[in-house]
Amino acid sequence: MDAIKSVEDVVTVDVHAAKQLLNSGHQYLDVRTNEEFNKSHVENALNIPYMFITQEGKVKNPEFLVQVSALCDKEDSLVVACNSGGRSLKASADLLTAGYKDVKNMAGGYSAWVDNGFAGNSAPAEELKTACKFRR
Repeated sequence: MDAIKSVEDVVTVDVHAAKQLLNSGHQYLDVRTNEEFNKSHVENALNIPYMFITQEGKVKNPEFLVQVSALCDKEDSLVVACNSGGRSLKASADLLTAGYKDVKNMAGGYSAWVDNGFAGNSAPAEELKTACKFRR
């Protein structure tokens, strides 16, 4: 069995490097909630929420790894992102622990993607900026 990976084991790349990886064949795995994803997302992204918002607060998706394995092989190259980078960092560590070989966390998340102009005119930029309370 693979050793448990921590967030320190995760390779994090900035949005420019992530865009280059996506252009070279990496798959974008968006771990935001379905509601966040439906507002705006990277073209051809897969959406598998890492956390759900419930009445009790945020809870980890207990089926996350099962859902990822239904769509991705452990040899697939993945760029993992959320809205600002926190959930995707934890999701990336979980994926590495589960045996995924090529996982990169996108620093700044989809908010940074939008800020760098990569979303084109399709993204509700101001809404994203105000929706993320962890945004710097």
